[in-house]
Amino acid sequence: MKVNKSILLSLLLLSAAHLVVAQGCSDAGFCTMGAMKPDQPFNKKVPIKLRSMELSFYRGSSTISPVIYVATLDMSFNVIDNKTFVQVKLPYQAVNGNFGNTSGLSDISFCVTRNLYSSEKFDIGLTVGGKIPTNNSNLKDDEFGLSLPMYYQTSLGTYDAIAGISLVNRKWLFATGIQHPFNANGNQFRWGEWIPVYEGGPDYVRKNDLCYELKRGTDIMFRAERNFRYARFNFSVGLLPIWRITKDEIFNTNLNERVKLDGTLGMALSGIVTAGYSFNVKSGVRLLVGKKITQRDVNPDGLTRNDVMTVSYFYRF
Repeated sequence: MKVNKSILLSLLLLSAAHLVVAQGCSDAGFCTMGAMKPDQPFNKKVPIKLRSMELSFYRGSSTISPVIYVATLDMSFNVIDNKTFVQVKLPYQAVNGNFGNTSGLSDISFCVTRNLYSSEKFDIGLTVGGKIPTNNSNLKDDEFGLSLPMYYQTSLGTYDAIAGISLVNRKWLFATGIQHPFNANGNQFRWGEWIPVYEGGPDYVRKNDLCYELKRGTDIMFRAERNFRYARFNFSVGLLPIWRITKDEIFNTNLNERVKLDGTLGMALSGIVTAGYSFNVKSGVRLLVGKKITQRDVNPDGLTRNDVMTVSYFYRF
């Protein structure tokens, strides 16, 4: 009977995900790292293994034509003691869209997370880390040799610092974090180069925000998540607002100077639902569905998603 109730609840939650008025985790990497991750385990009866490997497959649809696919190997292992662990994420990304197709190793993320406080009622964790680019974010199309906009880039092209903190108990997860890029990337996408050659017309070309030598602004995220935990099943429903607190900046080729972009400040809000099943205390599978609720007016970084879905398998040891 309990299993039937769990299955029914799972179906209800997955249905609710599709009713959320559509941005999955449209961030630059930090909302799936360390203390900021969704659906974190909390079990005081069975010790949780800190070492883990997770293989995930992601699909995200953009606000225009590109569809983004990512396969990620996510590895975590404890160091020093059982309160500290290191996480490394190795993603491989492929993009299909009207301007062409790209693929390659995406940005490598790493962090160290420390359990600051643990009790029978709740845990507090702190994360510091960073992100390393795998290219300069200036991949070009095969037909014309023109620079592609950011939606098609497999790397953001920046070195980033990341930090965050979370509070987790049996029912709730609250987390906040910050991500700051230190440099501009090497992207050289221009409307003027694409408009003469793209058969879809100039209106579509201009839907891709200008991103010439883009320097992203600083992001702050907050995660609020309600968890439902059972013997083998677990579910969560949450909100993920991400605020860009400093303006994005590009090089304006007409003015021959760098300019800050209006419309890049503000909040992007997502609704997130997860459903998981544990085969045993060591392994299980998880489904994550995200929908966009609000987005910023101008998004040159190519991170905005209408919806996302991730399926993953994890093994703890």
